[in-house]
Amino acid sequence: MKQISTRFSMAVHTLSLIAVSPNDCTGDFIAGSVNTNPVVIRRIMGMLKKAGLVEVRPGVGGAALLKEPSQITLLDVYRAVKVTEESQLFRLHESPNIHCHVGRNIEKALQSELYDAQAALEQKLAQTTLDQLINKFE
Repeated sequence: MKQISTRFSMAVHTLSLIAVSPNDCTGDFIAGSVNTNPVVIRRIMGMLKKAGLVEVRPGVGGAALLKEPSQITLLDVYRAVKVTEESQLFRLHESPNIHCHVGRNIEKALQSELYDAQAALEQKLAQTTLDQLINKFE
């Protein structure tokens, strides 16, 4: 089973780290905390920058949030790092057998269920801010 991209959790980790340790947040520092390659962090930071969530300082490096943590929702992050392709969390298999009763009807039958599930996920993410998440850290 294919899982949702880890970019989302890495992006939330990155933004949380910038929020709690703004003076230390070079790409290498973030990569060490996330335990990944700095190239991965640079890609994620580029997505977050493009979404208007962070500014990245050239040269010496470092990053800063462009919004208060209370103004950044998990949905903002989810959308920034393009967790889904074409805004569809769930994909249906291609080319089911149209000569089969199930094959010819599965997409139509599943489509609204999957849309509702994605909408519920996005609604939940929209209700949680980065600040609320950080307050759960011990």
